[in-house]
Amino acid sequence: MAGKERLIYLALGGAGEIGMNMYLYGYGPRDAERLILVDVGVTFPDMDSTPGVDLIMADPAWVQARADRLEGIFITHAHEDHVGALGMLWARLGAPVYARRFTAAIAQNKMERAGQPTSEVRQVNPWPHMVEAGPFKVGFVPVSHSIPESSSLVIETPAGRILHSADFKTDLTPVVGDPFDPDVFRSIGDQGVKVMTCDSTNVFSQHPGRSEATLTEPIRALMREAEGMVVATTFASNVARLRTLAEAGHAVGRQVVVLGRAMNTMLKTARATEVLEGFPPTIDVSDADSVPRSQLLVLATGSQGERRAAAAQLSVGRYMGLELRPGDTFLFSSKTIPGNEISVNRIMNALSEKGVRIVDDADGRYHVSGHANRPDLAVMQDLLRPSVIVPMHGEHRHLTTHAEYAESRGYVGVVAPNGAMLDLTGPAPKFAEKVETGRLYLDGTELIGALDGIVRERIRMAVRGHVIVSILIDEGGKPIGGAWVETVGLPDVERFRDGLAGALEDDIGRELNRAKRSDLDDDDAIEQIVGRTVSRRCNELIGKKPVCTVMISRLEA
Repeated sequence: MAGKERLIYLALGGAGEIGMNMYLYGYGPRDAERLILVDVGVTFPDMDSTPGVDLIMADPAWVQARADRLEGIFITHAHEDHVGALGMLWARLGAPVYARRFTAAIAQNKMERAGQPTSEVRQVNPWPHMVEAGPFKVGFVPVSHSIPESSSLVIETPAGRILHSADFKTDLTPVVGDPFDPDVFRSIGDQGVKVMTCDSTNVFSQHPGRSEATLTEPIRALMREAEGMVVATTFASNVARLRTLAEAGHAVGRQVVVLGRAMNTMLKTARATEVLEGFPPTIDVSDADSVPRSQLLVLATGSQGERRAAAAQLSVGRYMGLELRPGDTFLFSSKTIPGNEISVNRIMNALSEKGVRIVDDADGRYHVSGHANRPDLAVMQDLLRPSVIVPMHGEHRHLTTHAEYAESRGYVGVVAPNGAMLDLTGPAPKFAEKVETGRLYLDGTELIGALDGIVRERIRMAVRGHVIVSILIDEGGKPIGGAWVETVGLPDVERFRDGLAGALEDDIGRELNRAKRSDLDDDDAIEQIVGRTVSRRCNELIGKKPVCTVMISRLEA
């Protein structure tokens, strides 16, 4: 039953992990609230827990079931963890999408590639312009970040004002994109902020964040001192860093080549939307052979160790006609995202084997974060002076540490991980209910549920191996010729003439010959007999209990 109106907040993704951001706000009678969704992002898989998966995103099932109440989708910026799932999930949501110009261009590209209507993405002007969406008014407040046109959101509701920080840093000289403007946020705070939902990524970093502009001289010195070709990799979306790198190389007489589809797409979009002006001239990769190696700078995708990206390809051989040689320099102008260390180290070792000089960001000279450090969070808190701070965009330890830090500074901090719905209506937030949240996987071209069992079965086969057993049953219900066995991913047993497969065929044949007629008439019973036999015999012979698939064919009478 509908009751009095309430204001709710619910994280479906991004509050408990860094990535796949999806946040919901609602206002109205209980169980009849009008809703808005903020960001529809992805995160990336790993071979240990999600082998073969291409992308991971929050499951929007809770919103999908209430799509008739969804007033709009608001995209804060164009990073994959905030917009990457839009095209894949929009058909389940069906609401208009709002974003600033550069972000809207990226969002339209996502929609187009997924076969969804690009007209549903609506370009909006920045603050103080407001978008009306049911009981909400939403304004995009420019902030600095590691991609152009990032925005915090002012969300006006009948129950009070919310400031959704999104990803931000307090950079006054960001090179590309909007600088952080303390006066704007102070004026927003002067009007009263009921709740700030806030980025928690760098809550453990105790020193103030550094500006993108501080990288110019160190990178230029590196380019000047390098003797051979320089290859630099960073996040393709970090347009400001690409400009810093390109300008540094150009300033010391290097020709610039941009290598990688994602990087070229971002630069093209940034130029088209007029957020990037004065980028140094570049040459086509096909013309690089005519340039002395000491005068060449290559900007390459793959800072996180992606196997198919330019950095990985260059580390093991020629790519697009380019090849690294001893004495060349490879710069990682980026931070390695936790979980990607193995992939990045693999590339570094391959580069080392080539005799390439490797420069990473171990001493912080060649990279600055796009997220607010702890002192910067304090700046935002004191500008806005919110009644309540709800940490988001972080693992659970980030959320709890952020809430504790807010409390230590005299604010009310509330931890609300994915699925914890908060009622923000009154003077103090209350836990309203627990919502089941999950994940969807893009597996090839299909979206599958994390609990569907497909990936779990893939992991089981990878860890335990696979035995395939084929059985033919005649018209009278008797097995013909025993069983045919094929093993995949299992060691052989040389002491048997026909190896492991032969040993299993013998054992399965004996068990089927002993089986009751009623069991042989029942496919499920046969599968159980075969499965038990394979598990027992493999455990005896090789110490493993593999996944077993039984294929039964019956001849018709």
